[in-house]
Order: sequence, then C-alpha cells, then structure tokens
Amino acid sequence: MSQLATSPSSPVLHIADGIATITLNRPAQRNRLENEDLQTLLAHFQQVNDDPAVRVVVITANTQGQPKPVFCAGYDIGGFDEKGQGASSFERVPEALAVLRPITLCALNGSVYGGATDIVLACDLRIGLQGIEWRMPATAIGLHYYPSGLARYIQRMGLAATQRAFLTARPFTWQQLEKLGLFEDFVQDTEWQAALNELTQDIISLAPLATEETKKSINEITTGVAQEATLRARVDRTSLSEDFAEGRAAFAERRKPVFRGK
Repeated sequence: MSQLATSPSSPVLHIADGIATITLNRPAQRNRLENEDLQTLLAHFQQVNDDPAVRVVVITANTQGQPKPVFCAGYDIGGFDEKGQGASSFERVPEALAVLRPITLCALNGSVYGGATDIVLACDLRIGLQGIEWRMPATAIGLHYYPSGLARYIQRMGLAATQRAFLTARPFTWQQLEKLGLFEDFVQDTEWQAALNELTQDIISLAPLATEETKKSINEITTGVAQEATLRARVDRTSLSEDFAEGRAAFAERRKPVFRGK
C-alpha cells in the first residue's frame, strides 16, 4: 500500500486506487517531526483534499531498522527554539487533518509519543499494532498542551483517560488503549497488512457522497457547531442521490453496488 523512500526524508505521499498513503520517514530518529515535516504534511493534506479520486487517507510510518517499532516520537523539541515555531505551528497539522474531505485512517504500526498522539486522534479511524505504547509527556517537560489538542483528547479518549495521560504522564499499553474503544482493532505484525487492506477496502466500498457528508455532520456535532438545517439538507441530498438509488437496487438484487459519488 505504501512506497517507502530508500533514505530518510519528510513524509512521503503515495496515491493509488483511491487510497493516499502518507508515510513518516525518519526511522532512525524514531520518526520525530521536524518543522519542515509539518509543512510537508500540510501540503500533502491539501493535495489529497483537492483530488476527488482520493477516498481514504492512511497515515503510517516507516519503522524499518528500529529495535522496537515507533510510529512517531513526537515533535522535535529543538523546533521550539526556531522563531515562529512550536506548539502553535504543530497544532495546524492535526487541525487540518481533522477536517480533510476523505476518510482518514491512522495505521499505528509503532509506539507514539507527545504531539504525534494528537495526529492519531485527529484521524477518523485507527488500527493499531499489538505491543505498542502511547505516552503524552507534556507536563513531564513543563508544557501546557494546546487547547484544541486537549479538547480532542477529551472527545476521543474521555475525561478519565485524558486526566491519566496528562496528570501522570504514564504510558498506555495497547491493552489499555483497546479498552477505550478508540481503535478498530489491534493486530499482530503477521496480520498487519491484511487487516489494514481489509479495513481500507471496507471504507472504499461505501457510497462516497453519503460517507463524506456523514463525516462532516459527525465532526460538526462533535464540536458543537452543527446546524439542524444543514444536517437535514445533507439527508435530503443523499436521499435523492444516484448512489442511494443504486444502493437500494443492489440490495434488492443481492449484488455489490457500484457507486459514482452522485
């Protein structure tokens, strides 16, 4: 699904068959994010958002050569010393990710730390590798986390888990994460690619118009900005769509629907 670069680089984008895969690609540095990587991610997000052929965005990491797989060690602390950089510049990445048009899936194939946890939370769906850990060390290094990140933690993980994450800085095991209901599944490394492929194909098989409109409504309801008239209009639009007619016909004929996003 992904095409790994042969040398370390900013995140790599590969698009094929409606799936855009963005791969963090600094394995020797545990895929920590530098300021140039943040700009690259924002550019990739814009590109996939503008490409109507892209239905799913998968965020994953190159973990080759690592003793233990690390998806991302977080933001490079040295970036705070650069003028105009730091928490506010990092915040733009998960904020942009959260509102992308395609469905977003984090393929968490390694442990995750710091600000990178918010990238995981900003995705619509998540699948994880058994054996990983998750840690938020903000208060352990003297930092108050940025507001939108705290809000997303509470929305996705719940109040108790957010308090544990920030007020103890203790890591979560994959078993603890699994109990939160945050992930679609946790799988062994031998099953990883098959499970990821199956999930992405399940998403691709859905009606494009209904899926994208439903994602917008879910996000608006979650953040408290939903307007009933807008949601009703989306209901009406999909009810009159060619996709809905095709979906009903396929159901009656016991065949797989062929959706066109109209």
